[in-house]
Order: sequence, then structure tokens, then C-alpha cells
Amino acid sequence: MTTKTPEAPHPARPVALAMSATVEMLAADSAPDATAEPSAPTLRRFAMSAYTGGAMTLRGWRHPTVLDLSGIAWSSKPRPILKDHNPSLIVGHTDSVSVVDGVLRVAGIVSGAGPVAREIVEAGMNGFPWQASVGAYATETEQVPKGRTAIANGRTFEGPVSIVRRSVLGEVSFVALGADDDTEARIAAAAAGNAEEHTMSEVENVAQAAAPAAETNSIAAQMRAEAAAESARIGAIRKACAGRHAEIEATAIAEGWDATRTELEVLRASRPLAGAPAAHVRANDASPEVVEAALCKAGRLSGLERHFDEKTLDAADRRFGRGIGLQEILLEAAWANGHTGRSIKGDTRGVLHAAFSNLTLPGIFSNVANKFLLAGFTAVEGTWREISSSRSVSDFKQITSYRLNGAFAYDEIGPAGELKAGDVSEESFTNQVKTYGKMFSVTRQDIINDDLGALTALPTRIGRGAALKLNQVFWGAFLANSTFFTSARKNFASGATTAFGIDSLTAAEQLFLDQVDADGQPLAVSPAVLLVPTALNARAAQLMNSTEIRDTAASTKYPTANPHAGKFRTLYSAYLSNATLTGNSSTAWYLLANPADVPLIEVAFLNGRDVPTVETAEADFSVLGVQMRGYFDFGVALQDWRGGVKMAGA
Repeated sequence: MTTKTPEAPHPARPVALAMSATVEMLAADSAPDATAEPSAPTLRRFAMSAYTGGAMTLRGWRHPTVLDLSGIAWSSKPRPILKDHNPSLIVGHTDSVSVVDGVLRVAGIVSGAGPVAREIVEAGMNGFPWQASVGAYATETEQVPKGRTAIANGRTFEGPVSIVRRSVLGEVSFVALGADDDTEARIAAAAAGNAEEHTMSEVENVAQAAAPAAETNSIAAQMRAEAAAESARIGAIRKACAGRHAEIEATAIAEGWDATRTELEVLRASRPLAGAPAAHVRANDASPEVVEAALCKAGRLSGLERHFDEKTLDAADRRFGRGIGLQEILLEAAWANGHTGRSIKGDTRGVLHAAFSNLTLPGIFSNVANKFLLAGFTAVEGTWREISSSRSVSDFKQITSYRLNGAFAYDEIGPAGELKAGDVSEESFTNQVKTYGKMFSVTRQDIINDDLGALTALPTRIGRGAALKLNQVFWGAFLANSTFFTSARKNFASGATTAFGIDSLTAAEQLFLDQVDADGQPLAVSPAVLLVPTALNARAAQLMNSTEIRDTAASTKYPTANPHAGKFRTLYSAYLSNATLTGNSSTAWYLLANPADVPLIEVAFLNGRDVPTVETAEADFSVLGVQMRGYFDFGVALQDWRGGVKMAGA
């Protein structure tokens, strides 16, 4: 046996592969020990021709696929032997893996201790024709286009065809239905005390040697018995075919099939798709990143090039050029984890359970959902970012920040060079992060309808909901300012003269510039932002962009230069006049400092994450579907009242 060192499996999307196989159940691994306990188990061996090198139809692949046996690798450790690729259905393990004469051959021991292993052995002893299917990881795939040819396994294949040039063997499974009609399994008598591999003819010889030695002395009795057995066999075949499979019935009677083989052939003929239960191959051209790109493209996410590189987008176009559906991604993830069903409609819960049994699919869904969430989040008004400072906190405890005050202006130093100590005081400001969130479901109906929009549009709405909540909390705190902006603090003015215009803007600027610190010294910070409600937005823009101010009175003398042209950055918010918020007004406006100089209001984010998070998981037992939860950790609080002035308006 030649042992190859495997490469690390590529973490890619699993697809289905139908493989031809021959399975032999050999004699016991060792002869029974006369001194052993009567219940001591006798382990049996098996041998498989797991793959013979031909082109196969892949579930989820667009073209026939060939596994190049010259590029397959495996570990020197025993590989698991399963039933139907289900990790919980353990049959045994390998002790020999080789490629001989263009055939992947596997041999080993039925070491499983549960009912599955016993089922494999007992069914084989009864003549059940077990077949095999391999589980592998593809690490290099060649796409051969139509009109071109390629060589693999000593054969020439015409395109279009996919050739898996390099792969790693993961496991091999016993399956009931295979792609090769000539496959079969034999059980040898459990009397030979050796652990060597046997050829098929040797197995047959052992089985024949174990046949009963006594024969009837009556030729007539033997003939009657044979006739009765033949009659029973034909009756069982006709019952299995039920008058609907005349060709199978004729072949079965003529070639001596038993009822079990006939039933399998009838089942094959009734299957909607040809091929065996899938072996599992992870293809490098359908990695999680490629699947994410395909889902984002199908959901029409804008700016794809900002999220994925050109290579990934090209791979998504090649692999899923026709588009990808919600059912397709769920089914293929389920197939990767041992699920054998071909439709999601008949077993939604089973598909979901299998699909979410590892981290790949939830990770893909969450990554895609977060991209659409961000698109929805950023589409909502973001004026709050322009007028607030932000900070990162590590927990949900109330935080306190401090502003140092004192006579920081230098004193004159006398001839002796003595420096005087300055007095320092401080002001404190608090904030606290809270969690906001909501849960949504992609329902069973969405999945059955193959509604990809449920996976893309829903996160967009969740992202929008997060932005709306942040705005509600932020502007709710900002507008609850009746004790923050006051005449006593000299950062508030009211009356007819505060109606927005050139003169009131001049007065507001003076009010701001006259602000003093805790020691009575000028704040020495200039205003930078003119914040207005939507009703004043056009007038504010006009005032900031106009270079001249004219008076229509015929005899009035006036200067024409606009002293405020381009002086302040104009911002508006629909929340300032929103009737649901306390303190709203369609006339009040504000002149604010740059938040980096004097922070008027602060937004704190847990661990600095200033966008919400979406997580995806299988729904609870009471819900048939997929659940999504969006949550956002932030806190908002007013800080230094010297950072702005408020004009009440007319």
C-alpha cells in the first residue's frame, strides 16, 4: 500500500458526487479464541473498490466531474468508515488505502460497536449488495470547456467537464444505492483465522465451503425443492415490480436476481435523479467567500468590489453564473453534513438541522446578512455622526469622563526663576452603554418559496431598524435640553430676534464666541456647524452660499458682502422637528463647535463597534425556519454645554 500525505482540506462548499464502488465483506479478522468468553466479538473485514476513474454527475456541479486518482492523498492514520456519510453512523476504519490499476481500493475492519455496524454485517451475510461512496476534499479543480479534451486516470474526457486534480480523502461510506449496476457485496464464512485481504473468488470459495454438506438422497425431492424456490423467487420479483417495470421484471427472472436486488433496481428506476447517495467533495471554486459573493450578487448588493476581490467575484460568476437560491445553499450545506434528502420541501427541519450542524453555513449567512445590514444602516440619516464625539467602552457600566479646568495661562517668572503652582479643578460627564436589538425569522414559507430576498432584504431592514433606533435615542437626548441650553449659561436666546436670518446668525455667533471656561476666561473656540430643522435647510444653504446680501428698500444704503458666506458647515436633521420627540421645534436652530474641540454630545459604543451585528441560526423547535437577530450596543449623553448655542426662533 502506498500512503500519501494529505494536504489540508480547503474550507469550501460541499457538493454531491456519485461514485461507483464494489464492496466485499471478508472473513473474520481473527479466528475465535477457544479460551475467550462466549460473548467476545469477532470482527469482520471489508474491502472496497471505491472509485474506478470515470466521469460522474455531481449534485450542485454544472458539468460531469472526474476525480483524478493521481492527485488524491490521504493520511497514514486510519480513515473512518461510515454509513451514508453520517458521522454518527460509525461502521469501522481502514487499515489499507491504495490506488491499484486505476482503481481506488480501501480495506479495513468493521470495528463499530453499535447497531449500524451489525446491520452492515448481517445484511451483507444475507446477500444485500452494499456499495461504497467516498468523502473527499477538492483542493485543485480544472474546468475543461466545451470543445477541449483533458486526460485523467488514463482516459480522455471531452469538455465540458470538471477534473478534480488534487484532493484529500476524508472518509468512505457504505451506501445502499450506487451508480454502478454491477456492484455487489459478499459475506464470507466466519471460520478462517486470518486478517489478510481476499479476492472475490476467494470469498466465494469460503462461502461455498461453508454450505451444508448433507444433500438429499432423493433427486425428486431436490427437484421439487428447487422448483418451489424458483417459483417463490419469480413471485417475489413480480410483486416487487408490481406490473409497472416489465423490463426489470423480465431481466430479473432471466438472470436469476433475488427479490432484494429487484427491489433495488425498481427503486433506482423510480429515483428522480441518477447517481448514488453522495460522497462529499469540497470544491475550491466554491469557497465560503465565493458563496458569499454569489449571494450578495443575487441580492443586488451595491459596491460588490468593496467587499470582494476580483478573483472571488470571477469565481462566483463561473460557479453560480445562473444565480443561487436560498434552497440551494441550504441543501448543499445539509448534504455536506450527511443529509441524503434531495428536496427541502419534504423535510425542512431535517435540512435546517443538517445545514447548521457546523460553523460554515451560519458564518456565510451572518457575513452576507451583515453586508446587507450595513447597507440598510448607512442609508438612514447620519447627521448624529457629524455633531457628536464617540468613544469605545469595554463593558455596560456607567462611565465618567473628566474635563480639567484651572488657570492654565502662564504667569510671568521673576528674576529668581521661581514657577508658581497652578490650581486645577475638574468637571465630570457620564455615559452608559445599553443593548438594543430585535429578532426576525426567515420562515418555512420563505424557504419553500426559495425567497432569497428573505436573506438579503430582511438584514437590510434590520440594519435600517438599528439606525432608526440610534437616531431616536440620540435626538431624544439632544432635544431634552431645556436645562442644558439656558439664559443663565449664556448659550440660549429666544424671542422674535432669534428667527433665522443674517442678523440672528450674527447674534448667535457672538453668543458662542463670548463663552468662557470655568475660570471666566474666553473659551477661544470658534463655531463650526450650523444645525437646522428641515424647514430652515434651504434658507441656511442660501445664506451660506450667497456672497452678497441686498436690501430691496429704494433709499437704504448697505454693504453687499455676506460676512457669513461659507463660514459654517450646514447640517439638517428631520428629527429636530419630529413630533414624537420631546423638545422638537421647526424654528429652533443651533450653532455648534467641532466635536473634536468641545464635545456637546457623546455616543459610546461597546468595544468600539459603531454598527449593529446580525447573527443567524436555526430556529427554535417551535419555529420552522431560520432566525436572525440584530443587536446594537451604544449609549448617548449630553456632555459640555459650552459646545453650542441654541436660538429658539420666532
